[in-house]
Amino acid sequence: MNYRKKVKLGSLLVSKNVISNEQLDSALKEQRQRGLMLGETIVALGFASQSQINEALCESLGIEFVDMRAVEVPEEILNLLDDTFMRKNLLVPLGFRQDEGGSLKVAMADPTNIYAMDDVNIITGKQVIPYLADGNAIKAFLDRVISSKEAQNIIDKYKKEQENAISKEEEDRERDRQANIESAPIVVLINNLIEAAVRNRASDIHIEPFKDNIRVRYRIDGSLREVLSYESSLYGAIITRIKIISGMDISEKRKPQDGRITINVDDKEYDIRVSGLPTIYGEKFVMRIAAKEGFNKEASELGFSERDLKVFNDILKNPHGIILVTGPTGSGKSTTLYTALSSLNKKDVNIITVEDPVEANIDGVNQVQVNTKANLTFANALRSILRQDPDIIMIGEIRDSETAQIAVRASITGHLVVSTIHTNSTAATVARLIDMGVENYMIADSVVGIIAQRLVRKLCSCKQERQATDSEKKILGKSLEEDVKIYEPVGCKLCNGTGYYGRTAIYEIMKITPAIKKLIIENAGSDRILEEARKEGMLSLKDSASLSVLEGVSSMAEMIKATYETEDY
Repeated sequence: MNYRKKVKLGSLLVSKNVISNEQLDSALKEQRQRGLMLGETIVALGFASQSQINEALCESLGIEFVDMRAVEVPEEILNLLDDTFMRKNLLVPLGFRQDEGGSLKVAMADPTNIYAMDDVNIITGKQVIPYLADGNAIKAFLDRVISSKEAQNIIDKYKKEQENAISKEEEDRERDRQANIESAPIVVLINNLIEAAVRNRASDIHIEPFKDNIRVRYRIDGSLREVLSYESSLYGAIITRIKIISGMDISEKRKPQDGRITINVDDKEYDIRVSGLPTIYGEKFVMRIAAKEGFNKEASELGFSERDLKVFNDILKNPHGIILVTGPTGSGKSTTLYTALSSLNKKDVNIITVEDPVEANIDGVNQVQVNTKANLTFANALRSILRQDPDIIMIGEIRDSETAQIAVRASITGHLVVSTIHTNSTAATVARLIDMGVENYMIADSVVGIIAQRLVRKLCSCKQERQATDSEKKILGKSLEEDVKIYEPVGCKLCNGTGYYGRTAIYEIMKITPAIKKLIIENAGSDRILEEARKEGMLSLKDSASLSVLEGVSSMAEMIKATYETEDY
């Protein structure tokens, strides 16, 4: 097999009808401006998917594709190449092939890079057998297996810089001095920490000080995992660096603080909200990571069923009224709200938001951030917004009676209002608005749709099929005589032994029909409203979760966890 075959990616993709000549010209022009690899540029422009490019390359070069997320490489194989060399060329040695020369299998983001293969050949003395791998997956792999070693090198370098012993009397003075010094190793340490979190799909980074160490955990697919532990002597430098880049007061250690960081990782922009909280061993920091493009989704990408997607789009067609999204913290409410705004964002409408905080910037939308110190509350901001000739208003959250009353009045006077509210279900939202002092008839006149949602973890490809038990059939709404197959988590390298990889949303979308309006005016209870909505075809959260279990997307355990407070199990 000729693994040194020269292939021009652009020409290959055109010949395979993956992209057109015009798209290639645009991509080449954009590549020169961005300084990226051509494949990355083509994907970024939306001309082709990464899987289409991978398939074309593998077929043309006669090589195999390797999923780096599920690969385990022995330490002695990794040590054949320098960390910096692997990162620069985006390649990883996988192991030796059982042939006469013991050729070296190498995963490469660009298997047409002959120069990199020559370098590997010179370094190892082995012939290279290339395998295609996703570039970002290689970066994530290197972060995962090398980050602790790199962290230790950085710690050693930092300690060397701090060789002069600090006496007890000088300790406080030294801490103040560090506040104005950006120590290069610490800068690298924090950058690596954030980049590794992004590449491993973490939604949050927890940095927690304890008596003898600093613990770092990532929240991945809703669950926390410990990834690193640093010596407590590094605490001052780490915290100072985080405060500097997030715009916090570095001298304030006794009060909670909030900050914000914008960072580019692999040519994607991420917005990081930082929260600091004093604990007995120092300040704990939580960094919430949000990709700007993560909020800019099509409604079809949110995980709606065909029926729910139609109802969602119908609700958005209302020229005025209130659309409410409800669910616990971390259930994807903001993503749904921003998706709704993106679909409504046209040149002939004036959209204004009031948020605490602004989660992501949307082009063409006027966004206002709540500032309690300046007395810019949700209610005060809403009063001012109504004088700004808005067509659509987005309220980050309806928290109190005053905000609820203004939102209802705004919707009745010809504005479309979208917001979130904390309740367990769609029907319970009506009772919550009544508790806030909104009259029944006002709710019936103003609310046009309510969306309740939860996030459930998706089963990894290592899932195992089995027969549902009688009790599970009952929960799933199936008869005991039916043959019902479901899947359960197993655990593999890809999912880090958890059995789950990624998350999806389950929904309960209630359109406020004339029959439901009548029930609201009559002050009917949540049960009666829910019963009527289901009679009209609404899928409850439990129904939606059941579908995800029966389709093999999620598990019974995830279904029960997500819907426990709304159902009697």
